[in-house]
Amino acid sequence: MLGNLVAPSTVGEILKAEGVDPAPERTATTWAGFLRSQADALPAMGFIEIITLTGQRQYILAVIEHATRRSRECRVAPAP
Repeated sequence: MLGNLVAPSTVGEILKAEGVDPAPERTATTWAGFLRSQADALPAMGFIEIITLTGQRQYILAVIEHATRRSRECRVAPAP
């Protein structure tokens, strides 16, 4: 964006010098692999609408930890 032209070979040399593989040879992380590596930090959240036996609508927000499968939050409210 500065208006300087750079040859692709120059970019390749810079990447090689910095230890970065060319694009087709890079090891790609899959979405499943990313989620596994971030399981300790990413919560799963669910928002559910229910109708009670009296006909009243209630909304539930549930949050669990991926790594331990433990429930972190579970809130019920009459309005979202």
